[in-house]
Amino acid sequence: MIQDKVLLNDWIVACRSEDVKDKPIQVVLMGERLAVFRNNEGVHAFKDLCIHRGAALSLGEVKNDCLVCPYHAWEYNHEGECVKIPQLPEGRVIPKKAKAESYSCIEKYGFIWVNLANNKPDLFQYSEMESKEFRNVIWGPQEVNAKPPRIIENFLDVGHLAVVHLGFLGTETHRVIEDYKINNINGRIYSDEIAIFQPDPDGSGKPKYVYYTYEIVRPLTVKFTKRDRENDSEMTILLTVRPVDENTSVAYGILSFNYDTGTTDEEIIQFQNEIFAQDKPIVENQKPEELPLDLQVELSLVCDRMSIAYRQYLKELEVKLGTA
Repeated sequence: MIQDKVLLNDWIVACRSEDVKDKPIQVVLMGERLAVFRNNEGVHAFKDLCIHRGAALSLGEVKNDCLVCPYHAWEYNHEGECVKIPQLPEGRVIPKKAKAESYSCIEKYGFIWVNLANNKPDLFQYSEMESKEFRNVIWGPQEVNAKPPRIIENFLDVGHLAVVHLGFLGTETHRVIEDYKINNINGRIYSDEIAIFQPDPDGSGKPKYVYYTYEIVRPLTVKFTKRDRENDSEMTILLTVRPVDENTSVAYGILSFNYDTGTTDEEIIQFQNEIFAQDKPIVENQKPEELPLDLQVELSLVCDRMSIAYRQYLKELEVKLGTA
């Protein structure tokens, strides 16, 4: 398991809710192999290891509300206690050591979240998904050969929109980013609205300015809101990242709209995949791989204030994974 006290004590996305159906699945999180399954008690995450002979519990099945090992059919209840060993003679007591290691696990906002330190802190609130005014689309998974902070910072980087996403999220004639400020109110860190000129922000074919607000939610979760002042409409994207190991990550997201996009969920996901595909080679080839928290290591501009705020946030929390 990757040792990072801050991240181990936080809720980290494991997978989409729809990924966990009748059978257990294997998820690698922070270098730890997990067996994630659901029963009548909800969704659960165990270390993917049977204490008997080291079999992967994720290869088993859910039976009688228990996770059943595929090797010798030992049955573990949702708390990880072994309640049946078929090989034991009748009346023989199950050894107290016969347990599966379990982790705190919750299901919310279309995802499964795991806390590897077995704490149960409050999960952040994503009001768009709790409101009937918004249509929400789950996006991902997208695997990236990069460390989480680089992926997160790319999402917060307003200056690359008219370069990497030229023709989609920006134009060559409008690359200037006007000065903006970062706000920190009661621990909520977010930018002022930033004017972004886009060729077709609402599907009408009309180029115009829209206004982005970026926000840091958690070390591995951020969001931005795009506001169209003419139509009084909003789109929000929440990005959250699962560290697989030291060098690999998986990105997920929620795309929320309070207006009719005129497109299907599949078309929305396809467009987001195309945008992410443009970012991916940039992020996978950045050096150093670790995000420098010393602001003197890389040259920053005023338009990088959101990135700077994220680096300062990670430094204050003492996040280790993917930082230098």
